[in-house]
Amino acid sequence: MRVLLVEDDQMLAESVARHLRAEHFVVDLARNGEDAEHAGETEAFDAVVLDLGLPKKDGVSVLRAWRTAGRHFPVLILTARDGWSDKVDGFKAGADDYLVKPFRVEELVMRLRAMVRRAAGHAAPRIACGPLVFDSQLGTFELDGLPLRLTALEWRVLSCLALRAGHVVERADLFERVYEGDADVESNSVEVILARLRRKLGHPLIETIRGRGYRLVAPPP
Repeated sequence: MRVLLVEDDQMLAESVARHLRAEHFVVDLARNGEDAEHAGETEAFDAVVLDLGLPKKDGVSVLRAWRTAGRHFPVLILTARDGWSDKVDGFKAGADDYLVKPFRVEELVMRLRAMVRRAAGHAAPRIACGPLVFDSQLGTFELDGLPLRLTALEWRVLSCLALRAGHVVERADLFERVYEGDADVESNSVEVILARLRRKLGHPLIETIRGRGYRLVAPPP
């Protein structure tokens, strides 16, 4: 899950980013409204955490610009502004959720996971694909009813495929959601991770669609 975190307080931004990465999120940072608007219009994100009081351009204006440009990723506003009118303005601009500072990062993680799940079209948190079950709210996988142990990169790949189960995920799209923007990685690294996942799953769940990408499917009974 790739998240854009827009926060001008450097210490807070680094702290939140550290916690999100520990929960397997890929995190991009923007510290002013202009950079945030550009990132949101040019990059692919599963969700955005957006402060309102930003340098150069305020958060509500950035959010309006994204929605006008047809950018539909879910947005959680994270701000110290707790007035009713601020919340109304945020939701009218296109926000999906609103969390007031100070906050618990555990709540932020749960809200982000719920937003990403709903945006992918899943009402229930548990997503089943044959013997594989992904609890998108807890961030856990089960295989044949038993916990599945995964590395951080394996988790990112498999969660991306699980949220889009039955649909092709393009290789470039998968790559963007697995690695940080400045990561130094080999061109075949996604294939290496997929090979490890296939061995761990032991079921023909991950298809390679030649020339396009990959798809998670339920095996025939």
